[in-house]
Amino acid sequence: MDARDCAAAWWEMVARNLRHTVPSCRGEDAKGKDRCWYEAALHDGNPIIVYLHGSAEHRAAPHRLKLVKVLSDGGFHVLSVDYRGFGDSTGKPTEEGLTADAICVYEWTKARCGTTPVCLWGHSLGTGVATNAAKVLEEKGFPVDAIILEAPFTNIWVASINYPLLKIYRKLPGFLRTLMDALRKDKIVFPNDENVKSLSSPLLIIHGEDDNTVPLEFGKKLYEIAHNAYRNKERVKMVIFPPGFQHNLLCKSPMLLKTVRDFLSKQWA
Repeated sequence: MDARDCAAAWWEMVARNLRHTVPSCRGEDAKGKDRCWYEAALHDGNPIIVYLHGSAEHRAAPHRLKLVKVLSDGGFHVLSVDYRGFGDSTGKPTEEGLTADAICVYEWTKARCGTTPVCLWGHSLGTGVATNAAKVLEEKGFPVDAIILEAPFTNIWVASINYPLLKIYRKLPGFLRTLMDALRKDKIVFPNDENVKSLSSPLLIIHGEDDNTVPLEFGKKLYEIAHNAYRNKERVKMVIFPPGFQHNLLCKSPMLLKTVRDFLSKQWA
């Protein structure tokens, strides 16, 4: 199998682990259609979101399905991906592997959508996957059309040390060294704080005020780093959502869809 065959096989594998939800206005048209129809639909001019989920469960978790419905009702195609090792996707999850999967999905989508813009949306751990992928694509000369980071951290080291469930162990002898050694061994960093310094794509950060899993301070810090690094400051925006949605439920906020649509329509005008 030559390099071209390997690439085709990889794209095929990733495509099997995608869930494509069309804009709700096309829901009736989509009934009973095959994969070729869905791929062609990406060319219909409706904006596309590639959704990169967090570390728990899979693409069909209830709060993720709720978000997909909100976005579909708002006129977006949504491609939800289970990285390797998640859901029904095979393989072992590694930072390098998850990043490669995200890049493959983005490039697969861009190869089929014509001039329709594509946004990478990462949530929690998925924000690290999103900025890793965006940085690689930027370095290849193909910056992504837009990035949305929902509940982002600065980097996984800081996030892990400050993760609420781990704080009770921080005073145990050797705990921090053991944690850092484990992250270092597996080469896990997900450096959002360094990645955003290299990006030029429109970047929207959204974060809940009462997020106790990834506290708001991390989103604010990341925004500050990105805003300072971007030459075009208008390409970076942060929106803080009021209490009530915590870490996973911004999808229930009545202002979410408007926030996303207003930002993307301005950037893609």
